Amino acid sequence: MMEKGISSVEVLPSKSSQVTAVKVVVKEPETKQTQRGKRVGFVLVHAGAGYHSESKAKEYKHVCKRACQKAIEKLQAGALATDAVTAALIELEDSPFTNAGMGSNLNLLGEIECDASIMDGKSLNFGAVGALSGIKNPVSVANRLLCEGQKGKLSAGRIPPCFLVGEGAFRWAVDHGIPACPPGIMATRFSLAAFKRNKRKLELAEKVETDLIQLKKRRQSNEKGSRVMCRMCGRRSKASGGNTGGGQIKLYSLENDSGTLDTVGAVVVDQEGNVAAAVSSGGLALKHPGRVGQAALYGCGCWAENTGAHTPYSTAVSTSGCGEHLVRTILARECSCALQTEDAHQALLETMQNKFIVEFLWSHTTESMCVGYMSAQDGKAKTHISRLPPGAVAGQSVAIEGGVCRLESPES
Repeated sequence: MMEKGISSVEVLPSKSSQVTAVKVVVKEPETKQTQRGKRVGFVLVHAGAGYHSESKAKEYKHVCKRACQKAIEKLQAGALATDAVTAALIELEDSPFTNAGMGSNLNLLGEIECDASIMDGKSLNFGAVGALSGIKNPVSVANRLLCEGQKGKLSAGRIPPCFLVGEGAFRWAVDHGIPACPPGIMATRFSLAAFKRNKRKLELAEKVETDLIQLKKRRQSNEKGSRVMCRMCGRRSKASGGNTGGGQIKLYSLENDSGTLDTVGAVVVDQEGNVAAAVSSGGLALKHPGRVGQAALYGCGCWAENTGAHTPYSTAVSTSGCGEHLVRTILARECSCALQTEDAHQALLETMQNKFIVEFLWSHTTESMCVGYMSAQDGKAKTHISRLPPGAVAGQSVAIEGGVCRLESPES
């Protein structure tokens, strides 16, 4: 049976930095001698969606270059696509500037819990870990799960796991020879400083929320006590000089941490035309302990699939973005399907624009603003009255709110 060779590769990075994908056009090799005389392979990596500051641009570029070099070295040595993509991800996880592995975002308790997954396009096997602590390179555990799963059933006919979380994932990793890592090594000065800033912002935000609730209760109590019934005219009126409690709420501006990035990932094509994809993430800053994002979930964080009866092209996809949104879209799998069309770039663009998340915002400097919104799939419109917070001065303050909506194209 003749092996497959690679004749061309089309790289499709999205404008929003949420998806990286590769589409492979496969043809028969010219001759065995030609194939034997050269090594072919390809890797595409990303350092995560978010804001990449100019001051750290050099570091981001360097770590991406190193990740690519590690993967290509593996491919040139004849390694499988899964081993090459794992090597790339380990390099990204080891960087203190990425939100994966070492230097990941800390959760509410000040701990690091990581998600990672990998998929082999040849076998369609998948390995993943979620909310994993104490392991320096989570993607290495995901890859080991994938490899162990390919060996078949365990003793007594048990099915080997492909996705483990928390303490169970940690114990499995250690039992399979992957060394544990002290928590102090995982956190960097960058991640610890970010945690302290975010924790302070959270405390201020919670204080404001508590003060607003207390002020509201005082106002309701004062209004109830100051209302009198005018029996002669049968109307309700407020007694003059009604007191609202005189409460003043100090408003804090909780700026977003512009240095925070999301899931890192890579896609690889090996010399035989097999594809693989992998992702790794430290998750959202101050996330709830035990939270698992799209990076660990099948069809959401990554997807890889070789050409077959129903797939004319081999595709590999890695996604990055807010996990709570992406898990509802199965984005990696959907993008892989979109790449099967002849015009893959346009199909991917339409998939991102027409099928998934629309973010919408409204803002006002007036005391209040009434809005309504509805998608074609909604049975009725939703409405909301947005108001400036107590103590804010109309014309001198601004309120910004919004939400997200999932859209489906008419033909879907």
